[in-house]
Amino acid sequence: MQNRKLKIGIVVGEVSGDTLGAKLMRSFREQGVEVEFEGIGGPQMIAEGFKSAYPMDVLSVMGIVEVLKDIKKLFAVRDGLIERWQHQPVDVFIGIDAPDFNLRVSKKIKQLQLPIKTVQYVSPSVWAWRQGRVHGIKASIDLVLCLFPFEKTFFQKWQVPAACVGHPLASELPLNNPMQEAKAELGLDGKAKHIALLPGSRRGEIERLGPLVLDTAQILMAKHQDYQFLIPAINEARREQIQALLDSYPQDVQQRIQIVENIGKESKIGRQVMNASNIIALASGTATLEAMLLHRPMVTFYKLNWLSYHVIKFLIKIPYYSLPNIIAGKKVIQELIQHDATPEKLSQEIEKLMSVETAQIQVMQHITMHKQLLAGNSEDPVAAILGLLAQA
Repeated sequence: MQNRKLKIGIVVGEVSGDTLGAKLMRSFREQGVEVEFEGIGGPQMIAEGFKSAYPMDVLSVMGIVEVLKDIKKLFAVRDGLIERWQHQPVDVFIGIDAPDFNLRVSKKIKQLQLPIKTVQYVSPSVWAWRQGRVHGIKASIDLVLCLFPFEKTFFQKWQVPAACVGHPLASELPLNNPMQEAKAELGLDGKAKHIALLPGSRRGEIERLGPLVLDTAQILMAKHQDYQFLIPAINEARREQIQALLDSYPQDVQQRIQIVENIGKESKIGRQVMNASNIIALASGTATLEAMLLHRPMVTFYKLNWLSYHVIKFLIKIPYYSLPNIIAGKKVIQELIQHDATPEKLSQEIEKLMSVETAQIQVMQHITMHKQLLAGNSEDPVAAILGLLAQA
């Protein structure tokens, strides 16, 4: 294997996975390992030389009902990748997050007995819900790369090979993070106060949650003249979608909401907007960890299709939805889920964070958790992957 270039297949389904994938690609290169990467990647990975057979957006589907609508397309994409790798196998397949899709790819690889090692980078939330999936993971995954120590502990109990590689953002984002510099980076007034509204990066999320954040902003505007509102858009399509929603609001509302579109190859506009904001209101997901590591006061929310929500609620095994609360083991940030995700309740929670004392208490908890993640022992993902390949 040392006499030829490695071939690694990677599949990501959203911006956070694209970020992890690009960082992993750079890590291989920095360690002098020659690798060709292919599969499904986003703009950050493509900028690093990744060959993407399909656009990343093809996997940007959330919710049980929503996935069923696109199931034929998703199976076609999976089968297309498998057919390619039957004829031109990669050495290892790495599914980064997107477990519902990536675990199916790994399962198919094992069923067909292809000479491909399988890795799942970012543990599926089996410790939180649908714990029966651990049996399928054990059968189809050769190695799980976990972001948090409690995940590795969980897999060890089930005799699933796992390595805790830590969350790269914990070391990437500094403990000292001046807001004024972040405002200047986006060309914002350093003296102005900003509220970041993040309804998600997927088309379906913006459809469901866009009106929620815009209605919330309208409520707050009537009472708080000193705040401006920022909404990040990861690309032109999302900017146009958000703008179309905003166009239905009164002119005075439109004037106080700025849509900030991503510029450049790296999809970091969400982070930049959160970093420049005094308060963050965001859809529950991996971005809540990023907001925590930026040390900004926040509230999170989410809504799914009615049927999807009730199925997931029945299966979930932990009391919290957001990563900051799961990591802390207690409620650090407020979660407004499903019927609680209303403009009235969201605006009330944002108003609570306008209190300097309330915001500071939450920020101190964020800093404490950031330090804990930095202190946790973590393994090198490149070394873990190469170690797996050495077993072949």
